[in-house]
Amino acid sequence: MIVVAGAGAIGASVAYQLALLGAREVVLCDRGEIAGGSTSRAMGGVRQQFSTAAEVRLAQESIGFFESLGPPFFDQVGYLFLATTAAGVERIEERMALQRSLGVPVERARVPDGVRAGDVLAAVACWRDGVADPPAVTRELVRRGVALGVRVEEGCDARELDRDVLVVCCGPWSPELAPELPIRPLCRQLLQTSPLELEPRVPMVVEEETGFHFRRRGDALVVAMSDAEPRWGFETEVDTSVYDDRLARLAHRFPAAAGARIADAWAGLYDMTPDAHPIVGRIGEGVYAACGFSGHGFMQSPAVGRALAEEIVLGRASFDLSPYSLARFSGGPEFPETLVL
Repeated sequence: MIVVAGAGAIGASVAYQLALLGAREVVLCDRGEIAGGSTSRAMGGVRQQFSTAAEVRLAQESIGFFESLGPPFFDQVGYLFLATTAAGVERIEERMALQRSLGVPVERARVPDGVRAGDVLAAVACWRDGVADPPAVTRELVRRGVALGVRVEEGCDARELDRDVLVVCCGPWSPELAPELPIRPLCRQLLQTSPLELEPRVPMVVEEETGFHFRRRGDALVVAMSDAEPRWGFETEVDTSVYDDRLARLAHRFPAAAGARIADAWAGLYDMTPDAHPIVGRIGEGVYAACGFSGHGFMQSPAVGRALAEEIVLGRASFDLSPYSLARFSGGPEFPETLVL
């Protein structure tokens, strides 16, 4: 029996892909419920614009699946990066060169109507990127998996199940099942505005220099930005002291949001590794991992699910998983991902 621990986006994708490849007796379990952990609190961005080739390739392998889902699961509204300083322009252009060399259709872009452009020196966008509904996508993956024979166990600890193979997909809680995993939790929070008059296709907008970013969700905007001091640990209390700052930043960049208030807020956990790359693959006898995604797990879940399922069922993946081996940490991280939003 193959037990997939963690019924978020990653675990659901792994279980579904295992079933597609013909694996029998696949159990997807979670101590809570389907999409009840970090997946339920995710921003839902789907992008190919990363700063390292390894992360770009994972995203490229995933984008086709999201495109096949389409609305309401995925809206291909694009990801727009704005630079307001010479250093910022240099960074986004360096990344664009890397991304284009790998086949990502990223391009210099015009700042769209509604987004303040007066202080913007350059903008780049990939219009194949977009925004999604992480819990809905996860539930759809589970539905497909169940139709192929996957058994779902909610409110169940994986350690209570007999198994031949264990797949650890528990995000920041993964070290509870595999203590050798160098993962620690980082709290990140999202703020949702009161209803606004919005155009139907607002891209994900990211400020290069600050990391401040926002997307449309229904008739509101969801905004996020790294905390001035990283909040390491499992505490997920919302910090209301940043509300005024985030609203001011939003009103500056998106004038239609002037006068908005924060109508909802929540915090979730990133499962961070030392180099902000995930750990994917075999980590012990009969034990595999897919965790440590450092905030990028949902958008990379289709590729990760397929590749890991191939490694488990076929003995090797069609996608190169060597950059994500746990063994890389024996000599220290070599290629840190710098674009963690």
